[in-house]
Amino acid sequence: MNKKRVRLKGRLKIYMQTSLYLGILLTLVDVGIYFLDMRAGFLLTCFLVLYFGMIVLLMLYNRPVIINELVSFATQYGQIQKTLLRDMVVPYALLDDNGRVLWCNTAFKSAIHSEKGFRKSITYVFPAITKEKLPEGDQEAEIEISFEGSEYMAHITRVSLKGVEEDSDIMENGDYEGCLYAIYLYDETALKIALRENDAQSLAVGLIYLDNYEEALASVEEVRRSLLTALIDRKVNKYVAAFDGICQKIEKDKYLIILKKKAVAQMQEQRFELLEDVKTVNIGNEMAVTISIGIGLDGLVYAQNYEFARTAIDLALGRGGDQAVVKLPDRINYYGGKSQQVEKNTRVKARVKAHALREIITSKDHVLIMGHANADVDSFGAAVGIYRIARTLERRAQIVLNNVNTSLQPIVDLFLNNPEYEDDMLINSAQAIENAGPNAVLVVVDVNKPSITECPELLRMCKSIVVLDHHRGGTETIENATLSYVETYASSACEMVSEILQYISDSLRIRSEEADSMYAGMVIDTDKFVSKTGVRTFEAAAFLKRNGADVTRVRKLFRENAVEYKARADAVGQAEIYRHAYAISICQSEGLVSPNVIGAQAANELLNIRGVKASFVLTEFMGKVFFSARSIDEVNVQVIMERMGGGGHLNMAGCQMENISLHDGIEVLKRTLDKMIEEGEIS
Repeated sequence: MNKKRVRLKGRLKIYMQTSLYLGILLTLVDVGIYFLDMRAGFLLTCFLVLYFGMIVLLMLYNRPVIINELVSFATQYGQIQKTLLRDMVVPYALLDDNGRVLWCNTAFKSAIHSEKGFRKSITYVFPAITKEKLPEGDQEAEIEISFEGSEYMAHITRVSLKGVEEDSDIMENGDYEGCLYAIYLYDETALKIALRENDAQSLAVGLIYLDNYEEALASVEEVRRSLLTALIDRKVNKYVAAFDGICQKIEKDKYLIILKKKAVAQMQEQRFELLEDVKTVNIGNEMAVTISIGIGLDGLVYAQNYEFARTAIDLALGRGGDQAVVKLPDRINYYGGKSQQVEKNTRVKARVKAHALREIITSKDHVLIMGHANADVDSFGAAVGIYRIARTLERRAQIVLNNVNTSLQPIVDLFLNNPEYEDDMLINSAQAIENAGPNAVLVVVDVNKPSITECPELLRMCKSIVVLDHHRGGTETIENATLSYVETYASSACEMVSEILQYISDSLRIRSEEADSMYAGMVIDTDKFVSKTGVRTFEAAAFLKRNGADVTRVRKLFRENAVEYKARADAVGQAEIYRHAYAISICQSEGLVSPNVIGAQAANELLNIRGVKASFVLTEFMGKVFFSARSIDEVNVQVIMERMGGGGHLNMAGCQMENISLHDGIEVLKRTLDKMIEEGEIS
């Protein structure tokens, strides 16, 4: 009965009914013949009766036979398909809508090393394939996965089961939205190995500069200078040759190197041992030789790799030298940088920059001056020095200052309501944007990172930009500057501006308020002339002293109230000594106008504890957690803060984090220290 209810359709149905259609056509012909000859029509009618009888008998007899053959063929065809899927060389599996394996072929079992049927979630074997990554609708998904040394491209297709209940004897009709997922695994292990090997063989371009070549040569006898040069050349060439690289000396203190990419990876693993190896060259020279390395990788062409290398070496030199910088299209990696940059004894560069600054200012009518956000004493003091330069050159000048913290307020008060200065000497960002125009020059002091300037919009609105800074450069820099004067050996921005003041004009006269401001900036950034001071630092201080700076007045400016003093003492008192070398503490912000400033002062105080290599003080302020990091000479706190998104100097750095508590901030800091110690970047 079931077979009788089977209905044929399509071409097979038409083929089976062809005889019937022909009989109907012959009947119509028979009707026409009756009009011509009755006897012929009757004869044809007898034939039609016999014809239709035979057709009916054949259809009743052959239909079950044909149905049996069709069912047999379909069964054999399904078995063949199942065998093909089971023995297919491509690993194949069916998943339910939750990602659980329903069926898999032999190749899939072999790939996951499962002899029996696998009925667990696909995520159990391939963690990269989660339920969230399964495709929806008509989409398909491709996911790269790795399993026990093999690499696959998983191609996943969604198979909808909507409407399947219509042909089911056990499911009611309804809006069934179920689905299956068909997953194919394409083995790309050999391809990936070939691609990696090809990538490892690609060429990288590098530059090696000697940071203090002239100074090192000057510190040895003339007859031994050639020996010092030869020893350095031998160190550099031997190091590059050990990695199958090419090294060519292009100038007396510069080398061009060509390396394979895998050689650069080995250098990175060893953290560029050449940086420390070169320092061991000593034939009586008083000053150890240091080098900077810049390497460019993964450029589209070799010329782009060279440009990356140029950028990398500029970054290395701008950050103080004695370090390696590896630049890729999407990121920059830093290594080394543990030595303080040697102070240059000559002031030729300061004189050249002063003349260039004078030319730029005199070519414009208006000078806008700004430092970094949440300005400190050094930033404001340097801005005041530039203000005096602009006024001496008879140009209108304004300082962009939005917020004034408690430590800066006494110095700002020297200029507010002072008849010697214009009422609009200090303006906010909105006023600065209104005054910006084609005839305005923007002078940025004490910062070279655009995102943390007092008003980043001004950098896009002003075509003439001058940058004066003493911080070690990072990945983000002001790139469109007309004049850039960045000297990391300088103790402060006020020191740099004080040197420039001496070369601007013979008629320049500094007022006592301005001299006090710049002197105060130097005192703060040098921790009362204890940190980062050199000969030129004291010469700049002497210049300011001769022009009216008063030590007693400056000291009074730094006096603080009892609440701030107690907060700093509490931060020092509750400090934790982590790993016997790192002091970590919290400065509570309650009742403090500028707790981040107090935190920085507490970090300086913690360095007075014996055995402390670096100090870190966390402060919650303005919805952010501020990290103040300080060290003397044993640890480069800049690289630590850079790992956490900040930056600064070798011995003075910081960073800011949002949406994090003070406790979580300490945990992040500890994890960063642990990882860097494990990698050997700090000790």
